[in-house]
Amino acid sequence: MTERLYYTDCYPQKFRARVVEASHDGCRVYLDRSAFYPASGGQPHDLGFVEGQPVVEVVDEEDRIAHVVASPVLSSLVDCAVDWPRRYDHMQQHTGQHLLSAVWRELFGFPTLSFHMGGEVSTIELGAGELRDSQIDAAEARANAIVREARPVTIGFTEAEAVEGLRKPSAREGTIRIVEIEGLDRSACGGTHVRSTAGTAPIQMRRLEKIRGNVRIEFVCGERALRRAKADYRICSELSRVAGASVDALPEAVSSLRSRLTAAEKEKQRLESEVARFEGVALYRQIDPSLDGIRRIRLEVPIINDAVRAKLQAFAGQGRALAIAAGPAGVLIACSENSGFNAGAIVKAALPRGGGSATLAQASLPDLSFIVQLEEALGFGAG
Repeated sequence: MTERLYYTDCYPQKFRARVVEASHDGCRVYLDRSAFYPASGGQPHDLGFVEGQPVVEVVDEEDRIAHVVASPVLSSLVDCAVDWPRRYDHMQQHTGQHLLSAVWRELFGFPTLSFHMGGEVSTIELGAGELRDSQIDAAEARANAIVREARPVTIGFTEAEAVEGLRKPSAREGTIRIVEIEGLDRSACGGTHVRSTAGTAPIQMRRLEKIRGNVRIEFVCGERALRRAKADYRICSELSRVAGASVDALPEAVSSLRSRLTAAEKEKQRLESEVARFEGVALYRQIDPSLDGIRRIRLEVPIINDAVRAKLQAFAGQGRALAIAAGPAGVLIACSENSGFNAGAIVKAALPRGGGSATLAQASLPDLSFIVQLEEALGFGAG
C-alpha cells in the first residue's frame, strides 16, 4: 500500500521514499510513500522526477501508485520531486472547480455533472438547459467575492455512514476524504487543492457550449486566468492596430469590415461569372461544329463553381451546343435547348447521384471512367 502524502497535505514538493517493487526494466516503480498525484477525477497526473529520472505517468492501482519513469530507477532509496508549477496550477483549477460548482448550485440550483482539467482550460458540465449572460455574470462575481474572502480550504476524513452535507452524494464506503470550502462547500474528493480560496484568484468563465442537453462552461483560475487575460489583450491590441480602431470600438469595426468583405466577395463572384460568360461565348466561336452540327467542348476543372457553370451555360446558350466540365469533385453538363440532348436524363442514366434539367445537370463521380460513358451518350465521337 502506498502512503499518499497529498491526501493530508497537498504542498510537499520534495520527499524521500523507499522502492518496494519495480518492473523488470526498472521503469515502473512502486514507492512506500508518494506525493505524486495519479490521474483521477478529471485531474491529470503529476510530473516530476524519481531519483533524477523523469516521471511520464502516475497510475492509481487502488491500494498503490505506479510511477512510470523514462529511464530505469536502480536505487532502493530515492529522492523525488514533484513538478511544482504544474501541480500548483492543477490545485488552483481543481479548487476553482469546487468553488464554481458550489456557486452555481447555491445561486441557481444547477448541479455539476462532470469536470475536466485540460492543459490550457478546464470545463464543467452543468445540468442546465441554457444560461443567461446575467446568470454567468452573477456566478462569476459571487465566485470572485469568495476568492477575496480567502476562505480556508481544508481536508478531513469521515466514515461514509456518518458523512453529512455533501454537495454531491458519494458512493464510496469506509473512510471518505472530504474537501471543504468554509461555509460554502463539502465534497468527497481525492484531488489536490490550495489552502485558501485566495489561491484560485482570479476566476474567469469563458466559452459556453451546449452538450447533451446541458451546458459546458470553460473556465480558468489563478495564473492561467492572468496569462489568458494578457494573451487576450495582446490579440485585441493587434486587431485594433490592423483595424485602425480602438479596442473598445473593435466590435463595430470588425462588423463593418466583415460586411465590406462580404460585399467584395459577392462582387468578385459576379465579375468572375461575367468574365466566364464572355469566355464561354469566345469558346463557342472557336469550336467548329461536329458532323451533326453540334458544337461540343470538354473542360477539366479543379472545382465546379458559379464561374464554371456560367461559362458552360454561355457556351450552350449560343445554340446547338453542349459542354462538359469534369474534375475530382464531379461533372457538370450544359446542353442548348435545340441540341437534341437532355442533360438531366443522360446524367441520371449514367450516375446514381446526379440529376438536373434538360439544359443543365450535375453529379458526383465515383471515378473518372464515367466521363467516357457520358461523352459517348453526348455524341463526342460524332466527328
